[in-house]
Amino acid sequence: MANKITDMSKIRKAIKFYCNGKSKLFISKYLSLSRNTVKKYISLFEVLGLSFEVINEKTDAELELLFSHTTVESISPKLQLLYDFFPKMERELKKVGVTIQHMWEQYIVLNPNGYRSSQFGHHYKIWSKRVNPVMHMNHKAGDKMYVDYAGKTLSIIDKDTGEIKEVQFFVAILGASQYTYAEASMSQQKEDFVTSVENAMRFFEGTPAAIVPDNLKSAVIKSSRFEPTINETLADLAEHYQTTILPARAYKPRDKSLVEGAVKILYRRIYVNLKETKFFSLEELNQQIWDLLDAHNSRKLTGRPYSRIELFLEDEQQKLSPLPQERFEIKYQSFATVMQNGHVQLSQDKNYYSVPYQYVKKKAKLLYTKSTVEIYHKYNRIAIHPRNYKPYIYTTIPEHMASTHQFVAQWSAARFIDWASSIDESVAEYIMQIIESRNHPEQAYKSCLGILNFEKKVGKERLINACKRALDFKIYNFKTIQNILENNLDHIEFEQEPEQELPIHANIRGKQYYN
Repeated sequence: MANKITDMSKIRKAIKFYCNGKSKLFISKYLSLSRNTVKKYISLFEVLGLSFEVINEKTDAELELLFSHTTVESISPKLQLLYDFFPKMERELKKVGVTIQHMWEQYIVLNPNGYRSSQFGHHYKIWSKRVNPVMHMNHKAGDKMYVDYAGKTLSIIDKDTGEIKEVQFFVAILGASQYTYAEASMSQQKEDFVTSVENAMRFFEGTPAAIVPDNLKSAVIKSSRFEPTINETLADLAEHYQTTILPARAYKPRDKSLVEGAVKILYRRIYVNLKETKFFSLEELNQQIWDLLDAHNSRKLTGRPYSRIELFLEDEQQKLSPLPQERFEIKYQSFATVMQNGHVQLSQDKNYYSVPYQYVKKKAKLLYTKSTVEIYHKYNRIAIHPRNYKPYIYTTIPEHMASTHQFVAQWSAARFIDWASSIDESVAEYIMQIIESRNHPEQAYKSCLGILNFEKKVGKERLINACKRALDFKIYNFKTIQNILENNLDHIEFEQEPEQELPIHANIRGKQYYN
């Protein structure tokens, strides 16, 4: 019957027999196929330049599509020369600015009696469909990286509980070379998704001009034909790597057919090998995936004399943009009002960070990563700090505080003791006694400041004498020094030691100061 579809399982067997050295007559009789049918498919098999292993991996539907675009004509030397030119041409077309017309001009210089431009383009379309029946889009080197998750999950076993946990299978592929990256991750949540995308770019050792994800929630908050809303975290990743997010259009399967095709191939080349193996950690599983992935990338492409890794190294790697030195850190956000003391609280860690004092009582937005805290007011960054995970800690930049606040923020026991020591040892001794007499050193800071400021009012000598007299009294507070100076008691000489006269308390102008 004319145009009857031949059973592809028989064609697969016919090619296997032919590769094993069987004659066409034997194949025809054994499989009950006409000799012309056997000749046709063996001729097509030779034209395509495929190995039997490649043919055997394809489904019957893929084989039918592969062979259906070719007529039963014998391949002339002229056409064979053209087909031999196409693999090189396909690689050149991936370069920016190269067109089919440019390649025809090169071809006709090498083959003056070759095909004209219209026939040249026609045969290239036929050849493209033969060697890659799934994907016909022309991708430029370094232009796009396609990312997606496989529909089927993998699994790991918890060592402690024996629980089987499902893990996701992430795939990324460069459009021009089809160089592929894959890994397992715990989920499809934005943190895991962004990490996987970044790992892919680090694997490729370069950044593509655009990243093309499917419309999953980790990438696209709201899909749209014209302006989809990109997940903020993924947008931050793109900004860090100076690339662009171009989500695949909804209901446009060709936009993501390359990565879906890669997923189907990896099902056969990776899933099958992992199926019977037990893994007890994500790291162990990923190591096995990467070993199998190396073999996949080193395998010759269908109908081409080169592999994905060869195509990547020779044509695409140099077209990728350089990677930034620092890896991307996911940013989280929080909101707070600047407190009266010029700090905002990061509620996640229950600690505080300073901002310039003019933003007191203003609303602020905090963007924080694992290592930094950035503070914004009305889209302007007003402060940045290293993140501190200890609760109830104040992280302060002195320049953020008003001049009076800066001075107060610098108060410390050591600072007051050093200041007192620069005047005299007796002053330092008195200041130390005041600090030690309080339950908490900060309770003494104002008293210390007041005493030390007397140097400007009464002079260095009188302050030293006052501190010596107060040490004799063993009464440690600001009022004692103040009264001694106001009443000129720093110059009065006692006939007896103060400890004998005032064993319990000192009476200065009718005021009691207890020891």
